[in-house]
Amino acid sequence: MPGALSRRSALSFLGGAMAVAATGGDGWPAAAAEPVSGPGAAPGPASGPASRVDTLIGRMTLEEKVSLLHGAKDPHSLGQAGYTPGVPRLGIPPLRLADGPAGVRVARRATALPAPVLLASAFDPALAREYGRAIGREGRALGQDVLLSPMVNLIRTPYAGRNFETFGEDPLLASELVAEQVRGIQGEGLIATVKHFALNNQEHERESIDVVVDERTMRETELPGFEAAVRAGAGAVMGAYNKVNGAFAGESEPLLTGVLREDWGFDGWVMTDWHAAHSTAAALGAGLDMEMPDGKYFGAALLRAVADGTVPEAEVDRAVGRVLTVMDRFGLLDGGAPPRPGRDPGAGARTALKVATAGGILLRNEHGTLPLTGPAARSIAVVGPAGSIPFVSGGGSAHVVPDHAASPLEAMRERAGKGARVEYALGEDVFGKKLPAAALSPATGLEERKVAAGKSWSYDGTLTVAEADEWTFVLHFSGPPAGRPKVLLDGEELFPFRPGLGEYFTGGFLSAAPDGLAVRRAAVALTAAKHRLKVTAKGGGEGLTFRLRRTTSATRAADVDKAVRAARAAHSVVLFAHEDATEGRDRTTIALPGHQNALIAAVTKANQRTTVVLNTSSCTSMPWLDRTGAVLQMYYPGQEGAAATTALLFGDANPSGRLTQSFPVSDDRHPMAKDPRRYPGVNGREEYSEGIRVGYRWYDAEDVRPLFPFGHGLSYTTFAYAGLRLRRRGSGLEAVFTVRNTGRRAGAEVAQVYVGPSPELPLDQAERALAGFRRVHLRPGEARRVTVRVAARTLSSWDTERHGWVLGTGHRTVEVGSSSRDPRLRGQIEVRHGA
Repeated sequence: MPGALSRRSALSFLGGAMAVAATGGDGWPAAAAEPVSGPGAAPGPASGPASRVDTLIGRMTLEEKVSLLHGAKDPHSLGQAGYTPGVPRLGIPPLRLADGPAGVRVARRATALPAPVLLASAFDPALAREYGRAIGREGRALGQDVLLSPMVNLIRTPYAGRNFETFGEDPLLASELVAEQVRGIQGEGLIATVKHFALNNQEHERESIDVVVDERTMRETELPGFEAAVRAGAGAVMGAYNKVNGAFAGESEPLLTGVLREDWGFDGWVMTDWHAAHSTAAALGAGLDMEMPDGKYFGAALLRAVADGTVPEAEVDRAVGRVLTVMDRFGLLDGGAPPRPGRDPGAGARTALKVATAGGILLRNEHGTLPLTGPAARSIAVVGPAGSIPFVSGGGSAHVVPDHAASPLEAMRERAGKGARVEYALGEDVFGKKLPAAALSPATGLEERKVAAGKSWSYDGTLTVAEADEWTFVLHFSGPPAGRPKVLLDGEELFPFRPGLGEYFTGGFLSAAPDGLAVRRAAVALTAAKHRLKVTAKGGGEGLTFRLRRTTSATRAADVDKAVRAARAAHSVVLFAHEDATEGRDRTTIALPGHQNALIAAVTKANQRTTVVLNTSSCTSMPWLDRTGAVLQMYYPGQEGAAATTALLFGDANPSGRLTQSFPVSDDRHPMAKDPRRYPGVNGREEYSEGIRVGYRWYDAEDVRPLFPFGHGLSYTTFAYAGLRLRRRGSGLEAVFTVRNTGRRAGAEVAQVYVGPSPELPLDQAERALAGFRRVHLRPGEARRVTVRVAARTLSSWDTERHGWVLGTGHRTVEVGSSSRDPRLRGQIEVRHGA
């Protein structure tokens, strides 16, 4: 239903909770109903705090009120993302707001946790709470008050640049995990900000794209995760950049007032994403409370609007009250902030290791390739740049500078021990090789060139190319992106500065050299000729260091040849494949970047006992899959990634992660393929025409076979399922079954329960939908009776005529298994309204 909506039609469109109770009893999964104590708890009946907040507001000047509603420059910045000054004379302290999807991002080293998509792969709500506790404790220790996390937007398109920052494609899984992470963060006294509300599922044109979505699709796919975060007590919500049905999400009254506050009872505050405000009166009236990181619309403009009567001061008071209510809930109005804990890097590292190990997904394992034991563990070739350089995190606001990070090569050599042979081959050079001075006339060195502060340096000469070829020029430089050297080849600038997020939100591996210099690349087809090369550089305030390098067909072939020789000489190969992703930029393909597919093809031809370790942001196509021995998906594993990867490779830990997103076979076989109206959008408009069929639901509906299905993951042991019993529980149901470890190793199985459509609902429904799951640890031979409760809400669909949840009654099929495409048990039960 496109177009801006009036207040009445907004409530009709987005709906109030009807037909099925919105809270309590059978209306919610256990994870969303559990009460919480402490500062992170959902607010209870207001008494003292409300009067205290009202009293404070009554004592504040208008200027003081407005100062709490927009960001400002921090006079004592800790390198965080945002700041509000507080009102010192009234004991209202400042707020510092830090990015934090995978650790606290400030101007200090911090614990770099695994990417949230790796956390989600563990299918473990308790681990999500521990992850939240680690961030919450560290955020408080690092002087922060508000965390700009977690991100709960679903993985809708495989191309989205921030897929690694979120949990996956399934709304129930996202709801269970985000609720626990919020509880963990806020249980440590840090205010959580769930983001980005709502439908921020791509980076392409994210600041302007208009998402056109129907009521049911929104309610059943994207919104449940936000609702679960609100029910868990999240103190703040960040609005999305994009528009929703014609209105910017950050000033959408249907979203901010109709859904968030009237439907869900949210009493925290709503802030903009950075520089995402668009108006003053309209935004404040719609339900926006705070502009970040400055006050273009909620600073002097808001003061003027109150003065001229455009904005009633009562609306300012309402927004201030929301901010102060949350601050009071977290003890920030009791004469200052509660005491901050000391930082505990050791505890953070232990959590990082635990999450990375639990989330690692064994996608393929043929002929006992893994674990590496016996001869396989004593003769290993490690291939790929991510094998020798730690791949810690993605780019953008999720990038954290870790306390420490070892490389997989170091970890594997230590684990293999004395007498083992663990050799290394680069395979693909991502940082370039020196430009030979002899190829330049006049001859000069462009390696480690230093330009002093305030000085300039230039070169104007020729580059001789002996054979026509594609060259990739690689520029390394210090300082800000805008201050990098200017390089012109035959009059064309190779590395032009393009203002925007793409320059600053760069990836965490390819865009930074091992010594920390920033990196940019440019591929150019060169003829056999003399080419004019001009380089000009200016030293900034701290001077400038730069290098200009290149790779060619010849250098690439030589690197591959060395990798092939190393593979042939070793018993086993572990090849690390990589892909950078970052906020501000979408992927253009699900294929591995560069020439990695060719490298993997050559190495697997030389040695079939090759394990490919994927340090990628999201799903990846694998044209070489059938030639590999094993594939281990590690995403962005954080600072302990090398230790976790090594433990899984050598069998010190048993892989137990499961995919939270479907992996398509290729770029033309997924929900967004062949329909630009769905992605990336046409004329600034993006249509969610797939409806409720997000992820695996689309593959089922279209009968398309994925490369790997949602929920897939292998183990070094085997599990058997038996004895399914289904029974009604109110308007919900329980699935009871036995899982047995039938192998020789201890391990964890993720038992998944899927429910089929209701025959009595005249609505298009998914063929199967995840209704519950349980992570079960079992010793060899051990069996356990497992009970998975399925709430009435999970068995319900959103009815756009009644604008509420309607229970899907009648005989429903229930499947239990180890993935969405691997049912082990099947049964039926009649669902009906309970007492």
